[in-house]
Amino acid sequence: MKKYLVCSVILLCSMAAAQEPAKITPLHPGARSASKSKPVPPKNAFMPDEIKYGPAPAFLPPGAQLAVLEGNPMGASGDFTIRLKIPDGYKIPPHWHPRRENVTIISGTLKVGMGDKFDESTMMSFPMGSFAYLDPSMHHYAMGSGETVVQIHGMAPLKINYINPNDDPSKKKK
Repeated sequence: MKKYLVCSVILLCSMAAAQEPAKITPLHPGARSASKSKPVPPKNAFMPDEIKYGPAPAFLPPGAQLAVLEGNPMGASGDFTIRLKIPDGYKIPPHWHPRRENVTIISGTLKVGMGDKFDESTMMSFPMGSFAYLDPSMHHYAMGSGETVVQIHGMAPLKINYINPNDDPSKKKK
């Protein structure tokens, strides 16, 4: 048995040594090889200055900016990760999501309240570095204290159901 095991290990090592060395290909089009310059980060890793924000979708009140880091939050299924940048005093009215919402505070402070009515006096403050998750159907609302960036990850599709349909900015006439 021991002899068989030793022979198997030697055979596997020989096969591995005989294979061609792996070729290193650039991760970004036009990237230089690692020997000529510093390595190029993969497309699944972002430095802070590489995160590009754009206007948030119409289902959020105007003034927020959004960056999609991973996946398609509006897709039929799959993981997604987004960052939401909101100005000081920005409010998201009471709402709920059909899927779990996982939130990490990247910068600033996010104030969060639970329930069907926006009541600033009952909100808890979550400073930079905080994490919270909200299970499906939990009624909540939020507000930025200072410019705030939050990272949200979960399963698509991302949906916001406002408690008061009149709070839904996508339904308002322009």
